[in-house]
Amino acid sequence: MYRFLYRHLLSRLDAERIHGAALRALAATGSIPLGQALLRHLFAPRCDPSLRVQAFGLRFAHPLGLASGFDKDGVALHSLAALGFSFIEVGTVTPQPQTGNAKPRLFRLPEDRALINRLGFPSSGMARVARNLRRRPAQPLAISLGKNKATPLRDALRDYRAALECLYPHGDLFVVNVSSPNTPELRSLQTAAYLADLLAGLRQTLDAQGVAKPLLIKIAPDLSFDEIATVCVLALQHDINGVIATNTTIARPSSLRSASARQIGGLSGAPLRTRSTEIVRHIRQVTSGKLPVIGVGGVFSGADIWEKLCAGAVLVQAYSGFVYEGPSFVRRAISELRQIMAAEGVRNLSEIVGKSN
Repeated sequence: MYRFLYRHLLSRLDAERIHGAALRALAATGSIPLGQALLRHLFAPRCDPSLRVQAFGLRFAHPLGLASGFDKDGVALHSLAALGFSFIEVGTVTPQPQTGNAKPRLFRLPEDRALINRLGFPSSGMARVARNLRRRPAQPLAISLGKNKATPLRDALRDYRAALECLYPHGDLFVVNVSSPNTPELRSLQTAAYLADLLAGLRQTLDAQGVAKPLLIKIAPDLSFDEIATVCVLALQHDINGVIATNTTIARPSSLRSASARQIGGLSGAPLRTRSTEIVRHIRQVTSGKLPVIGVGGVFSGADIWEKLCAGAVLVQAYSGFVYEGPSFVRRAISELRQIMAAEGVRNLSEIVGKSN
């Protein structure tokens, strides 16, 4: 039913407007226990001990989480948790409120099962998000941290540090987003010239909070393997706990068929699947598995989850897959993953992580 509605109605309307309406509906439904229970009954996958994952010192009911960007301000977390995601990433959150880039800035590529966005970190700001997160679901919560557009690169650490300190009580793991293509010069923070000082400063900030919480870095799919290796070396040197691979891409594969394929911004969805999986595999190889990876990019099915786990991911995330598949996405993907495990004789997901390396 959702696929029919999406193809014949929702896909004809403005993408960001529909996203906002869906988020408001989820927030309203999740604000009451009965609404949460109904979503859980209709859409959440059944519990299965064989799917449990232990990573970053946390326990996850299964490997599939929601990537950042869907709920930037943490307003619909209870509903998203009730839909079955094992963890949710909020953000990207900036210290000060900002509106992001001019509209239109979100585009569907239905023939390619993809999206292009040039949102530019629209955020209510860290103080508002912190208030939103005072009541949050039990699932592990990741928070993506960013800098304000007006902040020069030389002062980027100040922004990331402020957001980390403000949001520290509310998150279980934190993500340094230095890879969005939609904030001018942000991706320069992935280079050795900036990254070492940024990671050192954030590690110092985290250590000062007392109880250790995981810190991850999110990288772009457009980096070369040598550049990715440099990021990994710096991450290990500064005790960063993991990598999210990957953010959206500025590349435009020649296979794209949709009318909006040449829009400026970051491309996500099915066209990114192969590249993001290659990067997951590369990180596992160059770090000998010392740097856990969350794989994201083109996850639409249980087979896509399986592929990224076999490449070396310990967890996976989805965004475009959720948009295209709808509220039953998690249940369907986890059911497919369970079927693949049964066919392969796999009793526990830990048996397959990195198996294709």
